[in-house]
Amino acid sequence: MDDDNGLAARAEEREPRLNAVAYRMLGSSDEADEAVRDAVRESVREAVHETMPESVPASAPGAAREPAPKAARRPTAGGRVLDALARNCLERLRARESHRTAPWDPWALARHDPGGPDPSLLTALDTLTPPERLAFVLHDLFDVPYEEIARILERTPAAARQLAAHGRHRVRGTEEMPEPDPARQRKTVAACLAAARAGDSEALRALLDPDVTLRADPTAVRAGVRPAHGAGAVAPALAGRILEARPALVDGAAGLVLSRGGRPGTVFSFTVLDGRITSVDVLADEGHLSRLTVQAPAEDTAQA
Repeated sequence: MDDDNGLAARAEEREPRLNAVAYRMLGSSDEADEAVRDAVRESVREAVHETMPESVPASAPGAAREPAPKAARRPTAGGRVLDALARNCLERLRARESHRTAPWDPWALARHDPGGPDPSLLTALDTLTPPERLAFVLHDLFDVPYEEIARILERTPAAARQLAAHGRHRVRGTEEMPEPDPARQRKTVAACLAAARAGDSEALRALLDPDVTLRADPTAVRAGVRPAHGAGAVAPALAGRILEARPALVDGAAGLVLSRGGRPGTVFSFTVLDGRITSVDVLADEGHLSRLTVQAPAEDTAQA
């Protein structure tokens, strides 16, 4: 019990850093405070569970479980609480996406708490998917190694690095959108379109990351596009909307476009990671479309 009290005390010492992480993850001071409290409680419960012996089998009276190997435990109390906090924030972000009802505006002004980070940073962070936001905030803002981020996200370190890179592009806009295999990206988007046209919902779901997010701006929402989170929800929300779409390059990346009067009317911008679609942004506002460079793929241009 002394160790558990010590864990809580050490977590309290690190509370300013934990609150800073949670605020940048969630964008709300009240929700950040709640997430930190939940993470400390979860960490203490885990510590208690790890030190308790398992139930003693009837065939071996008096026997107790050996303590867990040190290598299987998290290295420090600070690391334990940070892991719990990151998982807590990730679930809150996922729940936020699952219940999103308001249209998404990637260029909207963010609310700002006095004394917090630059509001333009919060604006940009709100454009990220939950995994992108976690990877970018932990790595770029708090120097957490990709190996630790990968464990939290249950992905490979390479995938964690790529998620952070996508987040970095959206937040800073100072480099090209990272895409190590553009041909594979185009193939994935083309397969998505083919599955939708064939009515093959199973194939479409297989192309979507389990944590995929679909967001739509106000004009797209008024046209009937429904924001969604998770492969099971995104697949039907997307399928009926892209049947008449054509492949396009959206700011140089593979996407789809529905034309109206010879001009882009609705643009579907995809993020692809490890051959799966991790996010779909549906943009139909004239102001939003004017910010994008939408081009026909090279093969379409050659055929014209």
